[in-house]
Amino acid sequence: MKLKLGLTVLLLAPALALAQKPSDPQIAHIVVTANQIDVDAGKLAKSKSKNKDVQAFAQQMITDHTAVNKQAGALAKKLGVKPEDNDTSKSLKKGASENTANLKKLSSAAFDKAYVDHEVAYHQAVLDAIDKVLVPSAQNPELKDLIVKVRPAIAAHLEHAKHLQASLGK
Repeated sequence: MKLKLGLTVLLLAPALALAQKPSDPQIAHIVVTANQIDVDAGKLAKSKSKNKDVQAFAQQMITDHTAVNKQAGALAKKLGVKPEDNDTSKSLKKGASENTANLKKLSSAAFDKAYVDHEVAYHQAVLDAIDKVLVPSAQNPELKDLIVKVRPAIAAHLEHAKHLQASLGK
C-alpha cells in the first residue's frame, strides 16, 4: 500500500514541479485538472468512508475545489483562454486514475488511511507546483492572481489532511 502511494506521488510531483514553463492555456488546464481530481477523490471518499472526520474532509475538498474550478472557468471565459491539455495535466489524470483504482480496492480504515495519505502528498505536490511552476510561469496577471489567491486554501487543506492523518494513526 505504502509503495503504491509512493509511486503515485513520485509520478505526480515531477509532473507538477518539473514541468517546462507552461503557457497560460496549459496552466488553466492544469488548475482545472488538479481541482477536478480532488473533487472526484472527495466524492469517492464520501461514498466509501464511514469515518465522520474523513467524510467531512472529503466534503470540504468537493466544495472548495468545485468553487476554484468555477472561478478558473469564469476567468478563462472572460480572458478568452481555452484550457489546453498538456503533459502535466495528462500525467495528473494518469496518477489520479491509478490512485482511484487503488482506493476502490480498499475499505474501512485502510481506505481512510490511503485516501488521507494521498491527500497529504497531493496537496504538497500542488503547493510545490504553484510555487515553482504555475505562479512563475503565468503571464496573465488575473490568472496569476487567481493561483496566488487559492494558495492559502491549498495550504490549509494540507494542514487539515496532516491533522487527519495523525488522528487516523492513533
